[in-house]
Amino acid sequence: MRTALIGYGKMGKMIEKHLLLKGYSISQIIDIENYSDIKNINRENTDVIIEFTTPVEVRKNLSNVIPLGIPIVIGTTGWYTHLKEIENWISLNNGTLIYGTNFSIGVNIFFLVNEFLAKIMNRFSEYDVFIEERHHNQKKDAPSGTALTLANQIIELIERKTEIATSLAERIPQPHELTIGTLRCGEIIGKHLVGYSSKMDLIEISHDAHNREAFALGAILAAEWSLKLKGVHEFKNLFQQKMLEGLVE
Repeated sequence: MRTALIGYGKMGKMIEKHLLLKGYSISQIIDIENYSDIKNINRENTDVIIEFTTPVEVRKNLSNVIPLGIPIVIGTTGWYTHLKEIENWISLNNGTLIYGTNFSIGVNIFFLVNEFLAKIMNRFSEYDVFIEERHHNQKKDAPSGTALTLANQIIELIERKTEIATSLAERIPQPHELTIGTLRCGEIIGKHLVGYSSKMDLIEISHDAHNREAFALGAILAAEWSLKLKGVHEFKNLFQQKMLEGLVE
């Protein structure tokens, strides 16, 4: 598998390391300093593109590579206001795109647990629910894409919660709102916690990322899957499908 990397920060370097360990090759590395080299990516030298940049760069990056018809994996979060437009671009070019708020296998198991718990807690109105997330101080989007995925799962499954609470600086959340607490500090890789609080007790589930390797390995797994797919797919849904098929070990 010949891979072009768009974005060569901490995640790009980690993905490069694990691609090479798996015996794959790197066809191009595109970063700010050599962005014009993106024109060198083509179907003759590249099988898949992995993009890890920033939310403001995603649309420009995709506009340059979607017409090539090469499968694309996007690890960047915070760009989803453009999703419908990008889905149309992929359709027009008969392309392939896999995106995800988090490519960690552990986090995608956490998504499954979150759904299961939310289905149970829908029956117990005495519990209020909240989300907390912590990341390093260089992360651009807040709340994190992973926290928003967790929140959307809860809102879909718990009838008493219908929207995410915003602008809480000068007010208290309403009963129908789901609160997400956000912290940005130092070198925290990523922590997500979902809690259910009542007068009786507190139930919490959480996931802590120890390093970036889990994200890199998940993105490479998505790249491998992308070679046999068409259209736009969310990694969370693909992972659940593969779990049911017994193809994720």
